[in-house]
Amino acid sequence: MSKINLNNIVWKEGAHYVSLNLNSGVSSFGKTKKQALSALQEAVELYFEDMPISKISKVGKPDVVSSVLVCA
Repeated sequence: MSKINLNNIVWKEGAHYVSLNLNSGVSSFGKTKKQALSALQEAVELYFEDMPISKISKVGKPDVVSSVLVCA
């Protein structure tokens, strides 16, 4: 069994928390952070179930960078 460190982010959106795995783009949600991250863990495990570890994108130390979108 191999292990790889994955980077996840979680934020509040309305009444729920959204969780996102940066290595795969897989996301999930829950009523609490803990639920959102637990649901994400399950979704990521299913996503990577048949994928070799070597195909997983490595993400270094991610930074949160703000930007502005101007809508007409």
